[in-house]
Amino acid sequence: MKYSLLLILCFLAISSIAQMPGGAGRPGGGQNMNIGHFYGKIVDAKTNKGIEAVSVQLIMSKFDTVTKKRKDTTVAGMLTTKTGGFTMEGLPVMGSYRLVVTAIGYKALDQKVAFEMRPPRGGDMTQALAGIDKDLGNIKIEEDAQVLESVTVSGSKALVSTSIDRKVFNVEKNLTSAGGTAVDVMRNVPSLNVDIDGSVTLRNNAPQIFVDGRPTTLTLDQIPADAIQSVEVITNPSAKFDASGGTAGILNIVLKKNRKAGYNGSLRAGIDQRG
Repeated sequence: MKYSLLLILCFLAISSIAQMPGGAGRPGGGQNMNIGHFYGKIVDAKTNKGIEAVSVQLIMSKFDTVTKKRKDTTVAGMLTTKTGGFTMEGLPVMGSYRLVVTAIGYKALDQKVAFEMRPPRGGDMTQALAGIDKDLGNIKIEEDAQVLESVTVSGSKALVSTSIDRKVFNVEKNLTSAGGTAVDVMRNVPSLNVDIDGSVTLRNNAPQIFVDGRPTTLTLDQIPADAIQSVEVITNPSAKFDASGGTAGILNIVLKKNRKAGYNGSLRAGIDQRG
């Protein structure tokens, strides 16, 4: 009963904001409630089997107060599970989105999605709840014949590898982060959650950020995605790491070694020399 009442209040608040001058979705308008939830499954168009490690990103057009123009912003992203499933929570319920799906050997998919905000009728909360907790169903992607023909078998690294104390995400295999920052990379790292403001959590807590095994004063948006070789998710740090800053674990960003010295030097200037 309390949950139903809360949902009703949410809908009333959202409706009021949307109807006000300069309401939600307009520059300087009301706040957008982050209670939306999209989930679904990426499957092969021919076999209908789920596809693992597919990049799923949710793009929203937002007003940029600096340029005074609207620009596309990634508000959520992840890699699909072994069964092809994905889920994205804490999303703004007003406005429209683009769901961008990419995978090696498959054609990219870009489709519009949105929450269906309908006030409850006669106290029935079923439709109201479905409007903000939306199942996108099975999303089919097709093989890209041209890409498959040009693929050569090689001993390249896997997208994700696991060792005793860490999971390693190979950024070079993730094409969707090109041109972005470390924040965009983290959106595709399994077990990490990145909110709309770019804050990263691991097991519901903020992890420590390391660069090449050392603490850093850099923020994730200061590190270009194309400078990163891999991201190590360390949930149980050894004595080698100073994990006194929290219990969530450590994100160790490994930089590419073949960059120009001056380029990586500017990044490593922000690394704490205690290591």
